[in-house]
Amino acid sequence: MERRFRLVLACPDRVGIVAMVSNFISSHGGSISDANQHSDPTTGWFFMRVEISSSTLPFSIDELKDAFSPIAKSFNMEWEISDSGSPKKVVLMASRESHCLADLLYRYHEGELDCEITCVISNHDDLRSMVEWHNIPYHHVPVDKENKQPHFDEVNRLIRENDTDVVVLARYMQILPESICSDYAHRIINIHHSFLPSFAGAKPYHQAHDRGVKLIGATCHYVTQELDAGPIIDQDVIRISHRDLPEDMVRLGRDVEKTVLSRGLRWHLEDKVLVQGNKTVVFN
Repeated sequence: MERRFRLVLACPDRVGIVAMVSNFISSHGGSISDANQHSDPTTGWFFMRVEISSSTLPFSIDELKDAFSPIAKSFNMEWEISDSGSPKKVVLMASRESHCLADLLYRYHEGELDCEITCVISNHDDLRSMVEWHNIPYHHVPVDKENKQPHFDEVNRLIRENDTDVVVLARYMQILPESICSDYAHRIINIHHSFLPSFAGAKPYHQAHDRGVKLIGATCHYVTQELDAGPIIDQDVIRISHRDLPEDMVRLGRDVEKTVLSRGLRWHLEDKVLVQGNKTVVFN
């Protein structure tokens, strides 16, 4: 695919934002290959994502940022420009369940995820052979239930050592400490096996069975200091009936979980997710 620069921005809504951004790009000979925008009437904020063919601009990405900065300042923008030619570095984390991790590794192997998976971190050694088949480093970092801090210290070291852009919790069954959540705000993606905010916490399928729901789902969201309460990126559901036991729900839910997680990760990698408070704008 042709290399592109991606401009994403959010700012207080006012007349002239689209015109100013478009005129800036066209005045330098830039060709817009994709553009999306959203105005939120409840908050008065404006969101925009633009892809520009890098070959049509006379700038490097740093020069483009410098040239655009005065416009961003004049509109009080929160903004970022990324380069599709520099894929994000991703660390995957998992425990014993393999379905989400296996799906992400398959999609990565097939070129569906535009990123570099630098390593996999797990508190169990069960998935090593699968990961190493993909020639990806596997780090087994055990957890002492009486003292989890050494585990998280090592996890944090590995994340920093790999110059990580995104951490993906692919059914990693540990709660990250507040320090890591804060350091990587909106850069840690989790899959929760329920249709949040319903059935947060442990054993959501068992909770759903006890409640007698007719739909179960999965939620891909950013991790925050509050358990299972971060901004939601994507969700999906599957229909069940009174005949389905908790183990049936687990089996049925796995397909939803891996699809939702891979979709949410792909959107994040392509800079299609903009966070607004505890909600997201997703230009999918």
